[in-house]
Amino acid sequence: MPTEGLPVGLRRSLMSGLALAPAGANVVMQLSRLEVGRGVAESRVQSGALTAHPIKRTRTTLGYLVVSLLGDEDMRAYLRKEVNRSHRDVHSREGDDVAYDAFDADLQVWVAACMYQGAREAVALMGGPLSESDADELYRHCARFATTLQVTPSQWPPDRDAFEEYWRGAVSRIAMDDVTRSYLRRFVRLSFLPRALSVWLGPLHEFLTAGFLPPVFREELGLSWSPRRQRVFGILSGCSVRIHRALPRVLGEFPLNLAWWDAQRRYRSGRNLV
Repeated sequence: MPTEGLPVGLRRSLMSGLALAPAGANVVMQLSRLEVGRGVAESRVQSGALTAHPIKRTRTTLGYLVVSLLGDEDMRAYLRKEVNRSHRDVHSREGDDVAYDAFDADLQVWVAACMYQGAREAVALMGGPLSESDADELYRHCARFATTLQVTPSQWPPDRDAFEEYWRGAVSRIAMDDVTRSYLRRFVRLSFLPRALSVWLGPLHEFLTAGFLPPVFREELGLSWSPRRQRVFGILSGCSVRIHRALPRVLGEFPLNLAWWDAQRRYRSGRNLV
């Protein structure tokens, strides 16, 4: 799966299935901005809600990731149109105590910034620390997470130093209320899945989510952590990477390779991507 402009090592890390390991934590980070959290928790677009349609929501989320990273300009423009259609009803109503709008470029920069942090985490998990040139290339490429929405190139921090300055200020604005905290706790515990699945998978998902979350987000959500849990998390992560490296490439890239195939098929046939 070619990723234009990215070194081979970065391409393989970003397109590995294990790159999705921090995904739960990344969702929590995105929704830790109160306006984004309320927009998702109160969304009237139930056709794409994770709690109502988890398979479809997973497909569309993975589709956004791979098209943003792999798609050409025309394909990303098509995706932007699809996202716009989905977002047109995601806004607060008169009298709501939290004002939000899915077309707010400031909120879109925040979501994309979290996605970039997730990509950086995934690359570090798979390949260790990056060289300065690779880190710069990864940052430039991940601007697509923002510009595939309504964010203009000039609204995205121009380099990694500018991004770190933006990130420090943005993290100071994270907040949850009872609505968003309750929604995210149900997400972390996978309570929206059938009970037979949530009972078995929920504790593991909560552990992984807490492990990948930066402490400030973990504390805001009220997830417990300890040095012992950190040691277990480190052992589990290391074992997972070693096992993943032994897989054949087609298995190692699942489900992102499937999401990319599906997105291309939908794009060529003019079907909905979102």
